[in-house]
Amino acid sequence: QVQLVESGGGSVQAGGSLRLSCAASGYTYSSYCMGWFRQAPGKEREGVAAIDSDGSTVYANSVKGRFTISRDVAKNTLYLQMNSLKPEDTAMYYCAVDLTHSSCYTWNTATYQHWGQGTQVTVS
Repeated sequence: QVQLVESGGGSVQAGGSLRLSCAASGYTYSSYCMGWFRQAPGKEREGVAAIDSDGSTVYANSVKGRFTISRDVAKNTLYLQMNSLKPEDTAMYYCAVDLTHSSCYTWNTATYQHWGQGTQVTVS
């Protein structure tokens, strides 16, 4: 059974940093596209960052240069390092996995079959 469990969210002042973690289990961790998404109140869920099975990464324009996605294969854990946080980064953050593709090619949330429960990030 696939499980994704996020942690690391919290409240931080603008300009601060947070590192989110997503512990994965139930599948061959490094073989698939994984991504971080976020959803603010009243808005649609949007893609933030994604990483291919070969380690290639892609970012939303709004976070380029500030956020870094990475994975620790030994720990089956996905990370999102968030620096220079802005109030507009406030949202619930989710990790997700696409078990049908090793490469990340779309931000379409329907492409990702499994999701974590989310972790709240609040920037003031």
